[in-house]
Amino acid sequence: MPRAAACLALLGGRPPRCASACQNGSPRRARRWWDEGMNESRIRAARPEDLDAVLAFWKTAAEGTSISDDRAGVERLVARDPEALLLAEDGDALVGTVIAGFDGWRCHLYRLAVHPDHRRRGIGGALLAAAEDRFVALGGRRADAMVLVRNETAQHAWRAAGYGPQEQWRRWVKPLA
Repeated sequence: MPRAAACLALLGGRPPRCASACQNGSPRRARRWWDEGMNESRIRAARPEDLDAVLAFWKTAAEGTSISDDRAGVERLVARDPEALLLAEDGDALVGTVIAGFDGWRCHLYRLAVHPDHRRRGIGGALLAAAEDRFVALGGRRADAMVLVRNETAQHAWRAAGYGPQEQWRRWVKPLA
C-alpha cells in the first residue's frame, strides 16, 4: 500500500496534511504501525462511553498524574470539545491517546500516551499527525506540548516528532480546586 494510502486509511481517510506528509516519508512510524498487520487500527475521537477505559489506560500508559485526571474532568473536556480527545485503537484495544485542545488562539497537546506493549510502532506519530491536522483545520498555527522534565522517553518522542523545548518560558500553575 502506498504511504499516503496507508496513512489515510490509518487516520480514517480524513487528514489531507497527513497524506502530504506520508508522501514525503515523514510519518514512517505511522506507516510501520499500519504495515505490521494491524489492519483494524484506527484513530477516532473519544465518546462518553470510552472515558472509564481512558482513565484506566492513563494509569498504565501515561507518566504522571494531573488534578483533572478524573471522570468529571474528562467528561467536561469531551462535552466542551467532542473532538479533542483522540484515541488510537488496534481492534478493540485502546493503544494510545492524545488530547488536542484548541482555545481559538493556541493549540495545546496533552496526554500523549501509548501502551507500553505498543510503543515504537508509530502510534504516537499517528496520533500527533491527527492532532496537528485537527489544529490546521481549526486555524491553529503553532502547537505546544506539556512534557514532564523527568520523562526522558517522552522528550525523545517529542523531539523525533519535530517539537523542542522553549527554554525562555516557564509554566506557572495554580490548582483551582
